[in-house]
Amino acid sequence: MHPFKEAIRAETRRQFFGTAAKGIGGIALANLLSTDAFALPQTNDVVGGLPSLPHFAPKAKRCIYLHMMGAPPQMDLLDYKPKMKDWYDKDLPETIRQGQRLTTMTSGQSRFPIAPSVFNFAQHGQSGAWFSELLPHTASMADDLAVIRSMHTDAINHEPGITFIQTGQQIPGRPCIGSWFAYGLGSMNENLPTFVVMNAERSHPRAGVQAISAKLWSAGFLSPEYAGVGLRTGSDPVLYLKDPHGVSPAVRRQMLDGLGELNRLRYEQVGDPETLARIEQYEMAFKMQSSVPEMADLSSEPDRTFERWGEEAKQAGKFQNAALMARRLVERGVRFVQIYHRGWDVHSFAPQVLPAQAADVDRAAWALIQDLKERGLFDETLVIWGGEFGRTIYSQGRLTPTDYGRDHHPRCFSLWMAGGGVKGGTVYGETDDFSYNIVKDPVHIRDFQATILHLFGIDHERFTHNHRGLDARLTGVEPARVVHEVLA
Repeated sequence: MHPFKEAIRAETRRQFFGTAAKGIGGIALANLLSTDAFALPQTNDVVGGLPSLPHFAPKAKRCIYLHMMGAPPQMDLLDYKPKMKDWYDKDLPETIRQGQRLTTMTSGQSRFPIAPSVFNFAQHGQSGAWFSELLPHTASMADDLAVIRSMHTDAINHEPGITFIQTGQQIPGRPCIGSWFAYGLGSMNENLPTFVVMNAERSHPRAGVQAISAKLWSAGFLSPEYAGVGLRTGSDPVLYLKDPHGVSPAVRRQMLDGLGELNRLRYEQVGDPETLARIEQYEMAFKMQSSVPEMADLSSEPDRTFERWGEEAKQAGKFQNAALMARRLVERGVRFVQIYHRGWDVHSFAPQVLPAQAADVDRAAWALIQDLKERGLFDETLVIWGGEFGRTIYSQGRLTPTDYGRDHHPRCFSLWMAGGGVKGGTVYGETDDFSYNIVKDPVHIRDFQATILHLFGIDHERFTHNHRGLDARLTGVEPARVVHEVLA
């Protein structure tokens, strides 16, 4: 078939009208340019991105997002509830529960006995923020952190909950927050991906593990080049990146040049933008063949690095190793690094599992921030720690003075942020004595996402992508506000 006719046949009705409508664009161009004239110009070290971004001067240039997959229990870590000791094994009052829906894991329970945290808390820093004894290193940097204790979400189960906080919708198929940054702000290193994802293993064998898949770091309706690149810790960080035996870099370069020319010809014939994305992906893979092994080689790190981080940072698969890799990535210009740490789904054995889970992340998060400070990167790097929702104050299943489990709870949970424009030493939001309902300064998932974008100089209402005739955005169509109270 003739290429032109093939292109016409492949074109959808929506593509046809979208292309036809572009002819009207020249009429409004002058008006649009008058708005874009106020956007800050791109710096010379940025590759790609939208010319209209950032909308205003950013505080942050890069982000490391530490997602505790499975939902850490806020009352055991960051939201101190001393009055609960007097409520041990008493039923959660209906005036507190207020008819809240339950998961199928506890909806059949005959009662909902209060399970006070078995862990001690103490105040730290000038802010006097309360931290669990499980987080001594995190507590030591209380004045660097903004702790939000009034987060809430619409989702009550893990799959929609994680999808919601990562993509802005509970239904899969939307771009991950890292993909939005790659699309809007571009890359600061053309030899490394803009958006990198790593998965860290649990330490305790009884820790509940949630399934995870690449749809969480998908580019959704954006071009595939903005999807997160999965990076494994160890000697072979990216699967299939190495050349086959007997294939030299020169031969690989020649093959890619030929393949790129074929793809460009195909694009000229059909006009499918996915073809251009394929060319970019092949080129990035070629560049990564030299840049990724160098980045992943920890032998260049001095001994004092591991004195700070601990020997676990040398072990592939450990959260400590992934966090150290994250530091090495951002200092080389990677825009967005996402680390998923599994094992926080404490439906049972919480007092046994939580010390191991916290030990994985506590020292590593502290070491990460100290490293960023030493390298002059902290003030421009946003670090986020938190899960997808919270946990119930009542016990799931059997309750004893030393053992309990906790079910999912969307009404309130805690997380912390640091660096890149965050006001350190801040504690924002309050929950009731049961850590069940928010009583002051609620922060919805959409507010959280709008705040992150704001730190990068982006107005969440103006940062959109036309998808199926609609201007889609990370924060969706419902109202969202920037939480200025946690910003410096």
